[in-house]
Amino acid sequence: MPVPFITPTDFCARNFDYLVVGGGTAGLVVAARLSENENITVGVLEAGPASFLDPIINVPGRFGESLGTKYDWQFETTPQPGLNGRKLQWPRGRVLGGTSALNFMTWNRGNREDYDAWEELGNQGWGWDSLLPFFKRTESFVEPSADHQAQYRSYFTAEFHGTNGPVKTVYSKEYSVPHQFWHATLENLGVETNKSHFSGSNLGAWTTLTSVDPDTRTRCYSATAYYLPNSSRSNLVVLTEALAIEIVLEQEGSQNKWVAKGVKFTSAGKSFTASVSREVIVSAGSVQSPLLLELSGIGNPTVLEAAGITAKVNNPNVGENLQEHMMTAMVYELDPSIVGPDELRINAELAEAADLAYSTTQSGIRAMLPCALSYVPVSYIMPSQEFSNLTSRISAQIRSERDAVLAKQFCSNKRRGQIEYLFDVGNWNPYFKSEPGKVYGTMLMMLQLPFTKGSIHIPPKKASGSSTINDRPVINPQYYAGPGGKVDFEIMTLAQRFAENICSTSPLSSIIRTRAFPPAAAPAVGEEDFTEFVRNYTITDWHPIGTCGMGGLAGITTGVVDDRLRVYGAKGLRVVDASIMPLHICSHPQATIYAIAEKAASMILEDCKQ
Repeated sequence: MPVPFITPTDFCARNFDYLVVGGGTAGLVVAARLSENENITVGVLEAGPASFLDPIINVPGRFGESLGTKYDWQFETTPQPGLNGRKLQWPRGRVLGGTSALNFMTWNRGNREDYDAWEELGNQGWGWDSLLPFFKRTESFVEPSADHQAQYRSYFTAEFHGTNGPVKTVYSKEYSVPHQFWHATLENLGVETNKSHFSGSNLGAWTTLTSVDPDTRTRCYSATAYYLPNSSRSNLVVLTEALAIEIVLEQEGSQNKWVAKGVKFTSAGKSFTASVSREVIVSAGSVQSPLLLELSGIGNPTVLEAAGITAKVNNPNVGENLQEHMMTAMVYELDPSIVGPDELRINAELAEAADLAYSTTQSGIRAMLPCALSYVPVSYIMPSQEFSNLTSRISAQIRSERDAVLAKQFCSNKRRGQIEYLFDVGNWNPYFKSEPGKVYGTMLMMLQLPFTKGSIHIPPKKASGSSTINDRPVINPQYYAGPGGKVDFEIMTLAQRFAENICSTSPLSSIIRTRAFPPAAAPAVGEEDFTEFVRNYTITDWHPIGTCGMGGLAGITTGVVDDRLRVYGAKGLRVVDASIMPLHICSHPQATIYAIAEKAASMILEDCKQ
């Protein structure tokens, strides 16, 4: 079903109560929920196209194929000294549905402590207990059969799941070969299977849910879950391929107070302005939400001046506090009888058979997703003395209340899953070239609670004039930089040892022939040193957050929005997406972003009644 057609001119002629900038994971949730009230008219501006029929988006087993395409903003970081000068690709969704149309469909939640940390910073209503109803509101969980639970360990506790939400969540019908060995392997290493990983603790090994429609076995994302069922509403108007370039801020009264009155955007090379009577809601993501605020005059005056932008609201926190899950990918050569997604890309006959199985029975490789996960405490992967030394260094590098709250998550009396491990078929490492005829599997290791903080800003102006949204953003994650970065690097290096231990432990080791990348080390005395591997081959896990973070008790001193997601210093302006998260979580962020948007929509509706 296509998006109802409207011209940019007709869009601007509408009387909108709310304008949502960004028809992505969060933006379409807010738009759908607000437009449930027929007396509220909502407009959505999305820079990318609508694409409901493309198999590289819809077919689960083709995850990753959309990266680097027209659906991807194709961002890139600055050279990172902590990565020996490397730049990293930073994919973000440029399509209706945003990054929920590009991600790998992993559906999980963080821990109770992750969200309680937000509330501890003074962000009332953002703890686990307050967020749980919104997690459940977004979800329509399909329970697996008893046979499926027994065979694949697809455990759950019903009370922690929603059953009537827009996003369908389901366990896969079947899994790749490594999955059948995952739980037993981790148990042999002392990591127990978690039978209730949605209940506020995801510690241990488990089979993850996916955001996939159980009937069609196609991707379920914000465009299909929240928009399509409501696209016929006359009070919900979506304009695709419309790039927001500035929030219209007007001065209110004699004092230096600003109020959002609309959004300037471009479409097909022409400029337009849409007006709004209540609020502008920025849901452009962790990269572009801070850029749009800066281009509108909200941010650090030094950054704005360099970009040729007139400062309206002085807030040096805009674009700061960037946090990202860092990842390494060790590649192993597997038993050649195993077939994975890589083989389908080079073998037309296998691909044809896989497509037939998927189209007729929604099964086979095209229906499979990586679902063998484990979250392990840092204290578990290193000797007690090393862990004690690490916690001392963590305490020594505390510079803010956020650092202090984060440091508590590493206390010896807390068992948190600060490291994620995931194994699946395929070569996921961009630095390793597969050899024809060989089958590979990849062990991914991801740091969940980084101390490193970076920034995202608009670039300095060029000779031709001020910076614009079309200029490449300055994305500087500061990987392994500063005191916090040294802690992250130490944890990553030590955690890499446990990744190798997993792959050397039976029964998973029974399908592994050898380590292909980094090449298997010669037998040595003591633990293998992964220092150079981590430095040279760390990549992004595609989970940036924090660039418009909630300020909590410290307010504008440390944040960009308050705990109702209102931008400090500007009336009628909110931010609703992953950028508002003040600290990272031990989880893939998709389900959390949906919950944030559900909560935001509820707050907006409450506020509009006042």
